[in-house]
Formats: sequence, structure tokens, C-alpha cells
Amino acid sequence: MQQPLDSIRAIRRWMYSAPLRDFLAQDADAILGALLRTSEGDVELTQRNAWTQQIQVLKSLALPAELIADGRIYFELTVPRLGRRADVVLLTGPLMVILEFKVGESHFDRSAINQVWDYALDFKYFHESSHHIHVLPVLIATEASPRAYNLEQTIHNDGLYLPVCAATSQLASLLIDAITTTTATRIDVQRWEQGRYMPTPTIVEAARALYAGHRVEDVSRNDAGAQNLAETTHAIDQIIDEARQRGQKCICFVTGVPGAGKTLVGLNVANRHLDADSDTYSVFLSGNGPLVAVLREALIRDRVERAASEGTRILKSEAKKEVEAFIQNVHHFRDEYLRDHGAPPEHVVLFDEAQRAWDLAQTSAFMQRKKGQVGFNQSEPEFLISCLDRHDNWAVIVCLVGSGQEINTGEGGIDEWLTALLRRFPSWKVHLSPQLIDEQPSDALRAILDKSDTVQNTSLHLATSMRSFRAESLSRFVKEVLNFEIASARQTLSGLQHKYPIVLTRDLHRAKRWLKQQARGTERYGIVVSSQAERLKPHAIDVRVKTDPVKWFLDGNEDTRSSFYLEDVATEFQVQGLELDWACVVWDGDLRVHGDAWSHHQFRGSRWNRINKVERKRYLENAYRVLLTRARQGMVLVVPEGDTEDPTRSESFYDPTYSYLRSLGIPEL
Repeated sequence: MQQPLDSIRAIRRWMYSAPLRDFLAQDADAILGALLRTSEGDVELTQRNAWTQQIQVLKSLALPAELIADGRIYFELTVPRLGRRADVVLLTGPLMVILEFKVGESHFDRSAINQVWDYALDFKYFHESSHHIHVLPVLIATEASPRAYNLEQTIHNDGLYLPVCAATSQLASLLIDAITTTTATRIDVQRWEQGRYMPTPTIVEAARALYAGHRVEDVSRNDAGAQNLAETTHAIDQIIDEARQRGQKCICFVTGVPGAGKTLVGLNVANRHLDADSDTYSVFLSGNGPLVAVLREALIRDRVERAASEGTRILKSEAKKEVEAFIQNVHHFRDEYLRDHGAPPEHVVLFDEAQRAWDLAQTSAFMQRKKGQVGFNQSEPEFLISCLDRHDNWAVIVCLVGSGQEINTGEGGIDEWLTALLRRFPSWKVHLSPQLIDEQPSDALRAILDKSDTVQNTSLHLATSMRSFRAESLSRFVKEVLNFEIASARQTLSGLQHKYPIVLTRDLHRAKRWLKQQARGTERYGIVVSSQAERLKPHAIDVRVKTDPVKWFLDGNEDTRSSFYLEDVATEFQVQGLELDWACVVWDGDLRVHGDAWSHHQFRGSRWNRINKVERKRYLENAYRVLLTRARQGMVLVVPEGDTEDPTRSESFYDPTYSYLRSLGIPEL
């Protein structure tokens, strides 16, 4: 049950705070001393000088008495999801003002503007008592000349102002203008301080925070509306402890809706057991190559940057070695233990997207083709379990399971794991989420459930999407769209549209403009398409051109290879497990509406060929499921116009799909 806000104690997220009148009356050295006392470690001279100048600027403000009497000031206010601190925050009257100082600077660069914008967005989205207040981000360059400014709210109608760049001499008039023109109720400072911070970070942000030593509770939602990630982590920890103490071998299956945080749980457990000398030494494995590459590069960059900010130096090659021990590609792990017949050093292995592990036929074919091993007779799950089974005492495998995300040939689903357990490892104890049991459980699952030592644990399911923090029902809407559950899809859309915009167009250029208008600060946007979308070339989209997922997901808007440039596109293979803030999904003729069902096609040579195999149809629908659940904040769907002169892009391939999506109530752009 959720606590009443009045009963919650404020968490001190700042280094200094005082009523504005007290700050103005207090000696500047005393304020600086308070900041120094609450800082961690040695404070560099540049930071001391920055604080001194900020204090001087703010103490010299000529503000009306009523604004002073009503205000409170905070120095170094933590922005938890971003792992940074805002220089100064003012609460006065109806307005929260975030002040970011660039001491000694005379220009306002884009990265600094994005920085203060990101601070404002973070509080607006994730701080409970900032959702409904007005927020003004201000960038101050202390050596800048005065310049004209406009006080203008964004198009999102959520009380957030566009960032304002100002000289120090303009700050007083800017604050007076903003406060007197903001028509909103006065901020209750006590309630604002008591507001819970409930972030939903991207997987990249979360991995960075965990690797830097933060707890999962600090970087994820922890409210009554979400199944707590910490609860699932605790359940896994208990299974590991029990296995170690009793000398057991256990496997557990963690389920969750798309974006619920399964990968985050795995990273959290692995991150807390990084010591190779520990009994519970663990490793995070994924067969998702792009996800591994993006997370590794993000952690390597972050490790180097954090070392530099702490006054030390670490080579990128050293950081790479550290990170690669934490996150590994499952295929590299497999290859290592094909050569080495001993037990791995890890007693705990966390396997992401376990449903995508290869079945026997795919594994055998790969082993013969790539490894020269004829007659290899184990599926990928069976071989991986056998590696951990080499331990004489105990071992734990944690399978993180997504539903409806098998997108490639040979991905066998969870039955491959269950069959391997029944056939070769009957002594392994199974812990599973009840959500693994669908309406028609397979024979293998029934046999596992019949075992006396199988344990069902509701804590092993993550029920709420953390990706779409604006719309927890997005995955349900996508499921209904793909299942042609028209009435349900209309109802679900009506409930999410006001906070998670979904729009429809036939014009790719218009869609690109919409993306750029929606994104604020460093919010990431990009174009995603099916890997089978081979007739989008007239729209300058060629899925055969290889996109570098590291550049696409991590680099800034100045790099033509980044998602921001809207030139390179990513397919389901590059984006699965990762996320954007805003997405453009371009829909080709591979998956098209025919009557009241989908028609599945693959382009070969000069024509579309119908896909008849049930398995391949499922892969194609799952590809679109992945694409349609990548965006955290909203998306635009593009179904291009057909071309009467091009038989490979007939209007009949596109018009019914567009009409179907429009019939669901998706507004046209």
C-alpha cells in the first residue's frame, strides 16, 4: 500500500539548502563552508571558485520582497538517473528554476544547453512532486554579454519551459518575468522535498549507474504501480544462497513484459558478484551481439570518463578488459568451453533473452559449418547447462525470458531448456515464474511442473514495463494490434494516447520533422525498420547497408552514423533489448494486411514471395513487435504510398495496412 506523502520523510538530495531570505542574509564564507563540509573527498580549487562565484551572483540579485519571502534555494541538487548534480535550484511561487552555471564562459554551447534541459526533463518525468509544476531551465555563462531571451513553453503542454540562456546581469529580471507570468499554483516546498524519485532509466543508463556502484533501487522505479526490481533481485539472491549452502544445482526462469527490466535484473546480480575470488562469482551472458557491444562500449567510455573526473587515468584497453569480464557474448563463452573441458570459474551465469537460444538443429548445423564438429548432438541450452554442471558442488543458471521476441531461425524458446533438463539434468532444481505457464503448456513444461522439487515463485515475474514510463500499456496495445483485436486495441490506445503519442503518416519527411519537434535535450530518436523491409530503397532506406549499433545508439547528433541523423536505420536485430525515446517505424510490404489477417512476405530478386512456414511467420510478426516497443515516449508510424508504376511497391501492399492502423484510432499526422 502506498504511503501518504505527508508521512514520507524528505530524502536529502542536496549539499546545501535554505530559505532564500536566510541564504541572502548568511555570510558567503559560511555557505561555502557548508558546501565543503557536505562534499565527498577533496574539492578542487576550480569547484571552490565556481561555488564562490555562484554564491556572489545569487546574493546580489535584486528580487522583490514577496519572491524572497516565498523562495527556497538548493545547491548541488542530485539528479539521480543522470548521476549528476544541478548547480542551483530555486523554488519560488509557482516555479522551479534550475540554474546551471558555466563559470568563466562567454558562449552557450549546445552540450551545456542540453545538460540543463536534461536536468529539467529528469525532474519533470521522474520526480513525483515535479510532474505538475512549472520548470524553467536556465543556462548562465558568467562572462557572456546580455542577450534577448524568450519565455516559451514546449509543445508538449507539460509546464516545461524551453531553456533560456542568460548573462548574470539578466538573472534577476528573468526570474521576475518568469515568476510573474507563470499562472500556476504555488509550490508546496515541503511536499516537493518529500516527493519520491522514481526513475526509469534506459538500459544503457542503468548499466552505467550499476557499474559505477549505485544500487538498483537508486536507478529504478520503486512504487506501488511497478513490480519492484529489487524484489526480483532478492528472490534470485535467495536462490543463489540456498544453492551454495546446500550444494545444489538450480536453474530459475525470470519472466517479464517487454521493457520490464529483465536485463537490468541480470546486470544488477552480475554487478554485485564481480569478484573472481568470491564463491558467488557470476557473469552476464547474452547472445544479442548489438546489446553486448553497446553496453560494453558505454561502460568503457564511462569508466574512462569517471577516472578522468576523479583525477586519475585509465587506458581504454584496461577499462575494456574489466568490462569484458562483466558482460560476455554467450557464443564466446560457449566456444571457450568447447576447448576447455573444465568447470568455468563462475558458479552463477545469467543468460539474457534465454528464449532465443538455439535449438538442436541450428546448433548442430553451426558446429559443423563453423567449428568443424560433425554430429554435435546438443542444443545450445543443453551445452550451456552442461558447462555449469561440471562444478562438483553447486551452480545456478538464471534464464531471463521475454515473450514474443524470438526473431531468428533456430531460436528454440524455453522448451529447449526444459527438454535439456528433463533429458540430461533431472537433478537440477527448477525455480520458475508462474507466468511461464501459458494456456496450453507444452509437454516439457508439464513434466517440469510435475517434479516434486519444482518451485513456482511470483517474485520471478516483472509485470510492468519500465521502458515506456509514459505508457505501461504499450506492450498490450502492440499485442492487440498484431492479433487483430481491434476493439481492445482502440480502447487501449484511447487510454495511452494522451501521455504516449502515436501518430500515423505516409510521408517520411513529415515523420522526421515530428521526431525532431518532440525530442528535447539529449532525448534520442531514430528510424527502425524490419530486416525484411527491402522495398524502402526509394525512400533512401536500405536494410542491406550495415548499421553500427554502437555509433547509432551512443554517438551524438553531430555524427552522421548516429540515430539522430535519421540516415542510417536500425532493424529488429540491432534494437532488440535497447531503446529510444522517440521512434519512427517505417512499415514495408513484408507484413501487410489482407482481409482481417496478416500476409507475410519476403522479397527475393524482383518480387515478393509469400512466407508459408508458421515459424517464419511468427518471426516476422515478432520483428514488428520488437520495433513497435522500442520507444519510451512516443512514435510515428510510416506506411509509405505505393507506386502504380512499380509492381514491387503496389498500392495494394500498403493501403490496407494504413487503413487498418487508421481504423484503430491512430491520428494522422
